[in-house]
Amino acid sequence: MRTSVLLATLSPLVLLASCGNGYSTDGTAEAVSTPSPDGDFDGTFAITDHGEFAEPWASAFIPGTKMLFVTEQAGTAKIVDTATGRLITVSGLPEVDYGGQGGLGDVAFLPSQASATMSERTIYLSWAEAGDGDTRGAVVGRGTLACQEADACTIEGLSVIWRQAPKVTGRGHYSHRIAFSPDESHMFIASGDRQKLDPAQDTSNTLGTIVRLNLDGSPAAGNPVGAEIWSYGHRNILGMDFDAAGRLWEIEHGPAGGDELNLVQRGANYGWPTRSDGDHYNGDDIPDHTADDGFVKPVLGWTPVIAPGNMTFYSGDLFGGMAGDLLISGLRTEAIVRVAIDGDTATEVARYPMDARIRSVIEGPDGALWVLEDGEQGRLLELRPG
Repeated sequence: MRTSVLLATLSPLVLLASCGNGYSTDGTAEAVSTPSPDGDFDGTFAITDHGEFAEPWASAFIPGTKMLFVTEQAGTAKIVDTATGRLITVSGLPEVDYGGQGGLGDVAFLPSQASATMSERTIYLSWAEAGDGDTRGAVVGRGTLACQEADACTIEGLSVIWRQAPKVTGRGHYSHRIAFSPDESHMFIASGDRQKLDPAQDTSNTLGTIVRLNLDGSPAAGNPVGAEIWSYGHRNILGMDFDAAGRLWEIEHGPAGGDELNLVQRGANYGWPTRSDGDHYNGDDIPDHTADDGFVKPVLGWTPVIAPGNMTFYSGDLFGGMAGDLLISGLRTEAIVRVAIDGDTATEVARYPMDARIRSVIEGPDGALWVLEDGEQGRLLELRPG
């Protein structure tokens, strides 16, 4: 491990409008990084490097511990004992369809199981699963994480409890983020449009939707659209979290421009692909949102894009003034983007440059930030005030 200090000195920069996977405009739009609010956390991080991972995609602390579970896209996972630096192997993982944006995805635990033993915690995973022919789709599985040896854990009884439908060709826009309601009565899953566009407006399928399920994967009672759908008209959601008031928010990639932060409402249609504040990658116009278009509007949007990796509401007190703010990992921006929420409005208040594509940022048990860089040698970084 090595420790370094990063001062988030902020300067003008040009950001290309992109989904984070190679598409861009001509780069003529200029965006200026925003400073932290006066009297707030000054943007200086003390950073500890906890090693490299192979295409890390998501992480979550095992409740009641300092053990961090990290997924790697090709289908492997590791647990880091952040107190000792010990690396623990994980077996019992599913077979994944790896390639493009597909592979092993999200990991989630039930906070209420903080007092459970290390052999009885429920674990939820998402991944891309192959189908018939050249098709594939996202799935979510549930099992038990058993850690009975010093340097090894296994996932027992892992079974698929939900499948994105239908399976289609291509390896993009799975989304497959998992979030539990604050009372743990329901599970919400982001189901991307799989780069097929129009199905996001067709509620006979679950592409381009957020689904609401019971914890066993069965459809929850009271869903407003069909058996599973809570909201629709989404593109590629890569972050979901509940704020302190119990409201669900999501962030999704736009096309060439038009990344958007949305407050998720029951039964709402968010407009994709009929409306977007971005354009198609070939330059074709997509009508912008208008007041009378009948769709729910983004609370905040970005053109040029930030290409979000995930997002989390910060609840700790380690970073002065940050409690209640939203932190977004930026792939294209190579930064952590900080957004302040005021009722139903949101404002970007700071960007903290990280000099690498950032796949994930989460909050640790004591309020430290844990960051995963994107890529084949993505580092796990612990951030504390400098």
